[in-house]
Amino acid sequence: MFHVEPGTEMTDQAAMPTESEPPAAAAVVFGNRLELARRYYTALAGAGVERGLIGPREVPRLWDRHILNCAVIGELIPQGATVVDVGSGAGLPGIPLAIARPDLRITLVEPLLRRTVFLAEFIEAAGLDITVVRGRAEQAGVKKEAGGADVVTSRAVAPLARLAGWSMPLIHDHGRMLALKGISAIEELERDRADLTKAGAGHAEVLECGVGVLETPTMVISAERLPRGERRKSRARNN
Repeated sequence: MFHVEPGTEMTDQAAMPTESEPPAAAAVVFGNRLELARRYYTALAGAGVERGLIGPREVPRLWDRHILNCAVIGELIPQGATVVDVGSGAGLPGIPLAIARPDLRITLVEPLLRRTVFLAEFIEAAGLDITVVRGRAEQAGVKKEAGGADVVTSRAVAPLARLAGWSMPLIHDHGRMLALKGISAIEELERDRADLTKAGAGHAEVLECGVGVLETPTMVISAERLPRGERRKSRARNN
């Protein structure tokens, strides 16, 4: 796990702004771990804003647009899976996912020091079992440390074509990439489907999470890493 250097701890004052009451859906998604989700909200709204990880205008939308939007992708992930969150930033979607699904083994990959410091501080303070790796998904060291995962997640990191090139090498055969893409998901998948095939991905589809729980379901592009033999067949079909 990434270790915070002395003197960088998150202060109580920075981490404790006036809290917005979580919506009813939060109790459904987080259950008896809702208090941990509240603590994450408080960290994002306080230190997250002060350090430039979250824009001040996003604070009123933290629960619906960010925390719950991310947590519900746990619907798509098998029990006990290993998950790598690429370009985790302030911990989205990795931290809400870890709170909602403590059975998952989650690694956050983030290249910027100020973000990894924030992540490590919150993880330690909340007592979460999450690993933080500082680096870019395409770097050999990151692949060695975080590769072979069951699932790779991402949110607002890069266009789908580039994202597939970063994500697929971190997943074992038949593992899945889950990219949170919002309302552009269908259009982006059609545009970049050929690039997904080149990256070794197949069975790509747009899925909705949180239906019946969230007012606006989360749109996710899901794609499977194909074994080498299946990749050749997939490319031949698309040529």
